[in-house]
Amino acid sequence: MAIAGTTGPRRSRDAATRRSASTWAIVGAPLVWVIVFFVIPVIMIAVYSVGGISGLSPNDIEHWTVTPWKDFITSSTYMGGINPLGSGLFWKSVKMSLTVSVTALILAYPVAYLLAMLAGRRKYVLLLVIIVPFLTSYLLRILAWRVILNPQGVVNTFLQDTLGVTNEPIQGLWNSNFAIYVVLSYVWVPFVALPIFVTLEGIDEHLLEASSDLGASRWRTFWTVTFPLSIPGVIAGFIFVFIPTIGEFVTPQLVGGPSGFMFGSAIQSAFTAGLDWQFGSAMAMFLVFTVAILLAIFGRWLNVRSVAA
Repeated sequence: MAIAGTTGPRRSRDAATRRSASTWAIVGAPLVWVIVFFVIPVIMIAVYSVGGISGLSPNDIEHWTVTPWKDFITSSTYMGGINPLGSGLFWKSVKMSLTVSVTALILAYPVAYLLAMLAGRRKYVLLLVIIVPFLTSYLLRILAWRVILNPQGVVNTFLQDTLGVTNEPIQGLWNSNFAIYVVLSYVWVPFVALPIFVTLEGIDEHLLEASSDLGASRWRTFWTVTFPLSIPGVIAGFIFVFIPTIGEFVTPQLVGGPSGFMFGSAIQSAFTAGLDWQFGSAMAMFLVFTVAILLAIFGRWLNVRSVAA
């Protein structure tokens, strides 16, 4: 009996050890990947921004100093003070990202609602149809919009030659904030529709039936039942757009012209044209901290994790 009594706990410990080893074997490779290609580079940029690392930049750097941070934060060009309505590049990018996020949500919600509530058995086929065009190259799609929006493009040619609405090309369609908003909204609509679709699909149909049985119209059922239950998907979609577009610089540069110089463009320019890697690192880390704070706020107060439930 004594031998049996000691064998049981030992077997339990051995089983726990094997489970732990199996768990580490599964998560070990992804964890190493994240540490090597994400955590370490971010730490290097953070240390580089205060001059803790030398020998990487083509120019000399100031060692262990916060001067780049001070110059960046107090700069009227990049920050323009703490006023969100200011003219600094950071606030310009925030306003652009907010506009694109709201526009993408307005366009994506009807699409997600149609797929989840009205399409029936065809919803996954239609979802695939929506996603397939976005499997092509991102740059090719942006270049296609250049063809559509430029002064000799499809839209201006249609308005001038076909409809005769105007005799001159509409300049506001090209190299403008409008072009940036249109192209970025187009790019992000499917990615916003997906989390909303998942949330809508998870709504219990009995709730909708109960609302109808109690005499509520379709419109009232939507605003009192469907939309409140879909808010986690709306928030997740908003995050999917807002956070990546804050640092966007490729699309504004290709379709926005001179007005498309955003905060991400300033970071890219500091590392390439300006060769001021320390200043660029400070701006990049400021953007990382901003995104981390936004994620913490959304994750803590808005419970976005419920989308995956």
